[in-house]
Amino acid sequence: MDVAKAYTFAWRNAVKIPEPVLRGLFTVVADVTWLRRGKGVRRMEGNYARVRPDLDAAAVRRLSRAGMRSYMRYFREAFTLQGVTAEQLRARVRLEGYDEHVRPVIDDGGAVSLALGHLGNWDLAGAYASQNLAGVLTVAERLKPDELFEQFVRFRGSLGIDVLALGEGDVLGALVRGAKEGGRLIPLLSDRDLTSTGIEVDLAGHRARVAAGPALLGLAAGVPVHAVGITYERLSGPRRRSAGTPWGIVIRFHPPLPEPDPGLPRAEQARVLTQGWVDQLAETITEHTHDWHMLQRVFVADLGPARQRQAQRRAAEERETQRRGAQEHG
Repeated sequence: MDVAKAYTFAWRNAVKIPEPVLRGLFTVVADVTWLRRGKGVRRMEGNYARVRPDLDAAAVRRLSRAGMRSYMRYFREAFTLQGVTAEQLRARVRLEGYDEHVRPVIDDGGAVSLALGHLGNWDLAGAYASQNLAGVLTVAERLKPDELFEQFVRFRGSLGIDVLALGEGDVLGALVRGAKEGGRLIPLLSDRDLTSTGIEVDLAGHRARVAAGPALLGLAAGVPVHAVGITYERLSGPRRRSAGTPWGIVIRFHPPLPEPDPGLPRAEQARVLTQGWVDQLAETITEHTHDWHMLQRVFVADLGPARQRQAQRRAAEERETQRRGAQEHG
């Protein structure tokens, strides 16, 4: 199947289908995918089992069904998002913590580095933020084929989101320049490592590798770093009628992380900040596990032998950096 053409077809035609019909169709797709229990579903269940040790195998299996329905809901909403009115968009989103933790920085002309997980609907959150909060600048993994990536960039651009391609040019430098321009939210999907520069952390009691981007941006640009959890919630009454759908999202902005000791090596500062936002995001992942759309390896124990050896080498280097930092401050 030509994936790029399939996505193009969906973006062009999904908006023409009545929302209840489309909702039912994507629920069927989710359930069939779940029943087939392919590689992605099995990986989702493995990830869920790690963050929810309180559940037995049968409960994890049920949870993965809810997870696939949440994941397909994300795609259904993404394919129709360009047809959503401003009123519907506002009705579909509820904020927690923005006024307390982020608005003062934005109103003062600053920017914030936001660490996101693959939770809820981050495209819906970005569209809402760009139209109602501040300019949005982010980074996206370059997908194959190129036409598919270009579709995603055009799609997010139509929502008011500026996108940089991961691995092309000095991405961190471009993010820093964007942050220093001010008035920007810079959300980065960071709950798995897509490069060789990731940082090993503790995620819900297990070692995992996540992206260093939010911490590096915060340090380089001198902007606060926050974790942001995005989860679904059922709508009812007037809000549901205004939203045109029974589902909305909650965007939870956690408090800014304390600045690490400036005397520490930069790598150790980045590790401290990264562990901080992971701890914050882990709260959302464990409370709303079915909204965590993680169908890839994120935990070190699940990596292949080569990736495990690489992770072990990097962990040893990080420990050595910590040791030297401790000696210098001893």
